[in-house]
Amino acid sequence: PLPPALDRDDLPDRAATLLEHVWTRTVRPYWDRRRRILEADVAARTALVSQGGWAAVLDSLRPGQTRWLGDNRLQVNVHEYPPREISGAELVFMPVTPNTGWVSWEEPDRYALVYACTGALTDPVSRPVPASLSALLGPSRATVLVLLGSPMSTSQLVAVTGQGLGSVGRHLRVLLDAGLVERRRAGRSVLYSRSAAGETLLAAPPSLGARGTARPAPTGRHLPTTPTHQS
Repeated sequence: PLPPALDRDDLPDRAATLLEHVWTRTVRPYWDRRRRILEADVAARTALVSQGGWAAVLDSLRPGQTRWLGDNRLQVNVHEYPPREISGAELVFMPVTPNTGWVSWEEPDRYALVYACTGALTDPVSRPVPASLSALLGPSRATVLVLLGSPMSTSQLVAVTGQGLGSVGRHLRVLLDAGLVERRRAGRSVLYSRSAAGETLLAAPPSLGARGTARPAPTGRHLPTTPTHQS
């Protein structure tokens, strides 16, 4: 039966007011950032499909919890619960921005696996920019190259680097022309990622001088414009 507190003529208006309050105060101020994180997660999972297949994606959703067992069996956590037969039901995979996860269901037709987002936007400082790469490309451009370990769009790079749209676009053009990144279209977005050459450059050790010491990094980004002479 309907609880007495809900048995009222103004319930629709009060419910609408509550939903508007939740949207205005807890969702809308952060939605642009959260949407970019969700998009970055989709891009990272898509890249993982190409590297390790669908099973690798399932294993990565909640590390140590979810695992593809084969034979149409998916482990959702490590608890000793009886298995559920959900053949023919809808199984929803739902990323969330907090670092958490759980399972949910509306028996018998709808189940959900909720997991935390991954990708560069969730941890933008997870991999430091090598000093030698920064000296070669410039710190801003090197940062873009490091972040492209997971496919990202221009707007995502703007969000995570704090650089302007024009600056990020120029960095991407230079990296594309140098063959260090590549791009592909995913729906309405263009995603950029490191190429094989970019991976090789990022993994290369700093060059050594004749005596086994690192060569000093140049102090500027441009070559001198006036000739020099040696006496």
